[in-house]
Amino acid sequence: MRKYEIMYILKADLDEAARAEVNAKLAKILTDKGAEITKTDETLLGLRDLAYPIKDQTKGYYVVLKVTMDNAAINEFNRLVRIDNNVLRHLITVDHE
Repeated sequence: MRKYEIMYILKADLDEAARAEVNAKLAKILTDKGAEITKTDETLLGLRDLAYPIKDQTKGYYVVLKVTMDNAAINEFNRLVRIDNNVLRHLITVDHE
């Protein structure tokens, strides 16, 4: 299993409870497939203006996860996050730390 960094942008109009629910749902997708979330950081970037509108949104709430996972977890996360209307964008990169 390799270390990855996942960043995703949530809709800015979600309240704190809804945002926590979406974060828990996305974390459950990863842990159900055997991934280990080593760090979750919502305060690093938080609420920001977007460089350009995404799905008619001009602001987004950034979340960064550090994860150890395999390809099955990556594929399932990609599949399910694409159909989640609360997630504007996501990016998975290999963590070299």
